[in-house]
Amino acid sequence: MPDLGVWTESREARENERKATNTTVQWRKILGERIMVLDGAMGTMIQSYQLTESDFRGSRFANHSRDLRGNNDLLCLTRPDIIAAIHRAYLEAGADIIETNTFNGTAISQADYGMSAFVYELNFSAAKLARQAADECTSRTPDKPRFVAGALGPTNRTCSLSPDVNRPGFRNISFDELSAAYATQAEGLIDGGVDILLVETVFDTLNCKAALFAISQIQTAKRTNLPVWVSGTITDASGRTLSGQTPEAFWISVSHADLLCVGFNCALGAAALRPHLEALSSIASTFVSVYPNAGLPNEFGGYDETPASMAEQIGEFARAGLVNIVGGCCGTRPEHIAAIVRSVEGVRPRAIPDIPRYTRLSGLEPLTFHPDLLFVNVGERTNVAGSS
Repeated sequence: MPDLGVWTESREARENERKATNTTVQWRKILGERIMVLDGAMGTMIQSYQLTESDFRGSRFANHSRDLRGNNDLLCLTRPDIIAAIHRAYLEAGADIIETNTFNGTAISQADYGMSAFVYELNFSAAKLARQAADECTSRTPDKPRFVAGALGPTNRTCSLSPDVNRPGFRNISFDELSAAYATQAEGLIDGGVDILLVETVFDTLNCKAALFAISQIQTAKRTNLPVWVSGTITDASGRTLSGQTPEAFWISVSHADLLCVGFNCALGAAALRPHLEALSSIASTFVSVYPNAGLPNEFGGYDETPASMAEQIGEFARAGLVNIVGGCCGTRPEHIAAIVRSVEGVRPRAIPDIPRYTRLSGLEPLTFHPDLLFVNVGERTNVAGSS
């Protein structure tokens, strides 16, 4: 007699594979036809509610031993009505894609609040909330389906850099620890029903690689094949990530992951991102995204970029053929997204360029072995004492 448990598991696995394949095909079709729009800032909207400690605690965590105010991810459990309302506001503004409220949804980030044990539930519940909002909107406009991106933030640790200037070799997190934390988060997001996994605000490419490794492991185990999207962030006017990479070096470092989309978010505002977006767009053999801040915070902690000014800049990105997905990050609200939707409406999406296949390596800088490249000496210099 066949093992019905094994048979059921196999049937579910096949169904997971079928759904994931169909989702990827649908994304590629839409992105080839028009520019898609992501939602705006979750944190900015949450702040507008002026929530108190009791809102974050709810009844369930009323006696928790640590302060919970500021733990926005927790609101998926204690104030799901607010998170759902924010999702709906962005969908009504015209967003095609909404992100889950899980930017700090790893055990590493939640450890600050003593909430690491609830990470899977946080991500699962966040995905369910976004899924329900997106499906309700799709049911009203079936010709314009809405999607859910499962957000995996950078954590508050960095795998490449020491937090102690006096101990440059010290690390307060390991690759394996990061991978394990991302695996739990990814599992919750997948089980909750997201359409794509978005590793975002990448300031350390090694952290990103830990997330990509975890996603690969989880998807293999669950026999899913959801598309993956990576979005880095430029941290200063030099045009590099915090771990020191140029846009081209960053792309080379993550290009092995068979990404659906790569891009930049957050950073110094749309205008400052323009040259780095152009550089990435010219070399990426996949779709490209951008969702910048509404400028830098002013002296009062607000953001000065208006919906009209942001839409004008992002509309120029679109007309220049640089983007396939646009949206907003810190400081942006539904009115920003509505203006961005109007600015890219009817504009043809970026065509993926035919990139020649060369050996491409990267550290902080890219190294591409073009046919006209002269002699390259490959080796390492460790003889710091200079002895023979």
